[in-house]
Amino acid sequence: MNAPQTSAQLQPQAKQRPVPAVLLDALSARFGARCSTALAVREQHGRDESAFTNVPPPAAVVYAENTAEVAEVLRLANQHGTPVIPYGVGSSLEGHLLAIEGGISLDVSRMNQVLAIHPEDLTVTVQPGVTRKQLNEELKHLGLFFSVDPGADASIGGMSATRASGTNTVRYGAMRENVLALEVVTPHSEKGSDIIRTGSRAKKSSAGYDLTRLFVGSEGTLGVITEITLKVYPLPEAITAAVCSFPDIGAAVRTTIEIIQLGVPIARVELLDANTVRAVNKHSKLSLREEAMLLMEFHGSPASVREQAETVQALAADQGGQAFEWAETPEERTRLWTARHAAYFAGLQTRPGCRAITTDACVPISQLATAVVESVAEADAAGIPYFLVGHVGDGNFHMGYLIDPDSAQERMQAELLNHQLVQRALRLGGTCTGEHGIGLHKMGFLPEETGAGAVDVMRTIKRALDPKNIMNPGKIFAF
Repeated sequence: MNAPQTSAQLQPQAKQRPVPAVLLDALSARFGARCSTALAVREQHGRDESAFTNVPPPAAVVYAENTAEVAEVLRLANQHGTPVIPYGVGSSLEGHLLAIEGGISLDVSRMNQVLAIHPEDLTVTVQPGVTRKQLNEELKHLGLFFSVDPGADASIGGMSATRASGTNTVRYGAMRENVLALEVVTPHSEKGSDIIRTGSRAKKSSAGYDLTRLFVGSEGTLGVITEITLKVYPLPEAITAAVCSFPDIGAAVRTTIEIIQLGVPIARVELLDANTVRAVNKHSKLSLREEAMLLMEFHGSPASVREQAETVQALAADQGGQAFEWAETPEERTRLWTARHAAYFAGLQTRPGCRAITTDACVPISQLATAVVESVAEADAAGIPYFLVGHVGDGNFHMGYLIDPDSAQERMQAELLNHQLVQRALRLGGTCTGEHGIGLHKMGFLPEETGAGAVDVMRTIKRALDPKNIMNPGKIFAF
């Protein structure tokens, strides 16, 4: 395995490129107060939710308000060979937005307009700064919703760039399946920047290379996404949520496997281990049984929802599931899902001052029990505090190892656990990241998963679209 097993993986060596004063002057003249070199602003844009803590902030932050301004920033930066790091809301977990080579943080959060809704076609076009909650507020009066729910109120641009998924993926798919078209600014042309469009509002196409899928998941290393066209869905006629507790985590996972293999069209099925339930109870003032638990949701007609729920309840009972509780009103469902979405921060609060080293493995559903049970056994044996959550309906689970950020020993121990977990996932036919992306943290795993030849192809694409390596350099792979 190529991934390092030392704390150095969490403390990358910053190789800062000088940012010319003439570039900062040009940006200041063009953007005025929307170009900031204030330390507090730079520090805010120089950290995310990862465990990386010692990377210097960017030299400046520019707030763009339209595509033309994004193109102007890229043109000026390209002229001076200065890195540009796209920034949405800063909720990424793998160090995606850290300025490890210095440069300019390009904040697109003010590009937050819903540009067009086509309810008859079930599509919507938005700017990258629109967040998922904002979008669903815009859609609900039309009886529609956007399905991808990574937990955090992330921006649609960031979700596209990292190929996000989340709690609804088992039924509705991830960003990969739900992005139809993009507008992207790239730095590859002789002008220093170029605006291209990929895809259309049609649900399928065989016209040339699939550039939309190229940019979805590119993590800001090929260009800046400035417009996204998405699929949306009718709100279900009936929605019911339920929780069920299990004697051990293996029983909960086996129940999930049976649900999926039987073809039950469940909309959400989330796994929380006992540590997570305990943390969620304290954080969200709940009284859930502090055992391994599945949090589920069913969508459809009243009759189909009832049939799905009865099937799942019987499967859970066969695995020792008990305390099956229903949440049928919107208020009850919101309370449960709000608690689930707060699980990451609830886990952090169990050890004040800690940082979480998070994993993001995904395996074929038939291998999920092996992956989860063995990973939990290793964490228990190591004695390091952790919590586990998972979008287990599609084989994706996360462990958060809670470490003292100043302890090299704890970092190394957590990295070793993460290393072993990823080795297991790859051995079982899975991936090192189901939805978080590679960023900084998983760079060492990529050649092992895809092969060196595939990484070389990625480098070739990167060099063609970003010959000066200004787009979020130092992420995914070495240039």
